[in-house]
Amino acid sequence: MNRPALPDGLVVVVKRECETCRMVLPVLSQLRASGVELTVYTQDDPTFGAEVGALHDGDLSVSWHHDIETVPTVIRVVDGVERARTVGWLRTEWEMVTGASGLGPDLPDFRPGCGSMSVDPDLVDSLRVRFGASTLSARRVDVASAEDEFEAMFDRGWTDGLPVVPPTEARVMRMLAGTSRALSDVVAVVPPDLVEVTVEKVAINAVMAGCKPEYFPWVLTAVEAVCNDTFNIHGVLATTMPVGPVIVCNGPGTRAIGMNSGMNVFGQGNRANLTIGRAVQLVIRNVGGGRPGEVDRATHGNPGKISFCFAEDEVGSPWTTLAASRGVANGIDAVTVFPGEGPRCVVDQLARDPESLANTFASCLRTLHNPKSVLAFDAVLVVGPEHARVFAEAGWDRDRVLDELHARLQIPGTDLVRGANGIAEGIPTHLEGVTLPKFRPGGILLVHAGGGAGLFSAIIGGWANGDMGSTPVTREVTR
Repeated sequence: MNRPALPDGLVVVVKRECETCRMVLPVLSQLRASGVELTVYTQDDPTFGAEVGALHDGDLSVSWHHDIETVPTVIRVVDGVERARTVGWLRTEWEMVTGASGLGPDLPDFRPGCGSMSVDPDLVDSLRVRFGASTLSARRVDVASAEDEFEAMFDRGWTDGLPVVPPTEARVMRMLAGTSRALSDVVAVVPPDLVEVTVEKVAINAVMAGCKPEYFPWVLTAVEAVCNDTFNIHGVLATTMPVGPVIVCNGPGTRAIGMNSGMNVFGQGNRANLTIGRAVQLVIRNVGGGRPGEVDRATHGNPGKISFCFAEDEVGSPWTTLAASRGVANGIDAVTVFPGEGPRCVVDQLARDPESLANTFASCLRTLHNPKSVLAFDAVLVVGPEHARVFAEAGWDRDRVLDELHARLQIPGTDLVRGANGIAEGIPTHLEGVTLPKFRPGGILLVHAGGGAGLFSAIIGGWANGDMGSTPVTREVTR
């Protein structure tokens, strides 16, 4: 719909529901009687302001297109151009905008206004569609009146096995309000089908996942982080191992949007954690074509392939953050994506010195995927607060913890060769005299997260690393 022009003179927008609007009606009559060119629009009751010839802005097009956020609003228009504006009732401001003096002598000097109907949360989504939906380019899918919309999306293969939210135009437009990016901007080329995905298409999948608009920048950034040659989401999909994108979020924004970094950090119950990760997976599925049984060839998979996203507990951490350790400045929001399996618990209830606890961690890390696999896989070590306290009280910083772990994970070839310890798996026998590290340099990512009660930590095992596999990617969140 074209933007309706405002007539020259004074334009005032009011609604009956607003006490201040009712209070200033005598002022409007005073202005009209003085011969001022006056046009009044009423948002709700078409009879309100009849004494000053008010017009009914029934579809709120005037209010929407002219950014009316508060009523009453007074606008002075000259030659079709807005020259001045004031909201609420402040006598001095009204007299300045209108050019009249002695307005409302019996009224108080000031009264605040009320929210415009055009910004009412119950109406704004439909208004955004009515006046702006033509900007959406996605194909519209009509669902028959007798067809269940949730079943229709299952039937069309748009879901991850759980119900998804119908991506109506109103919901998609609301999601797009969460970013300053143009909806036609290409976010990434999504494997395996190598399809360009726009901000609009990501928004559609974010709606389906159940995201709020304030989560949307995190989804966009995570999609960018996984859809590149470094992370290699195509390989992560195609492998028969049970891995998928694990998204670790850092920065003050994690707290602003209510992400969970504490109790039950990998579990159910937190909308931000679950829907951000799910939105990324839906983009891979619905845009890139990464569906189980097709390109996705996982032998077992894991529940995290629906969503695996969490925040690091930065406030309670004794260490620098994961993002900071990967080059992101403190206080900047960032995501790190890792090709991971489901978490496994590390239990040590008795260690009260860092050496003993490091021995436990190293022993558990040694078994990752196979006790004889070396250098092939990375891991995320998620240290719980009570375990982190043991290290902190001994003065071990992030680098010291990692150095101590790597030192304990130097494994003699005699334990690694094929057939050793009765296990056929292993490295070639000619390497029997070589000591090899379990992980490549930088292959352990240290994160602080989890509930404050319980001497537990967790390991998230990775997929093949390096050029033939996947390397973790960290990106700053862009809005």
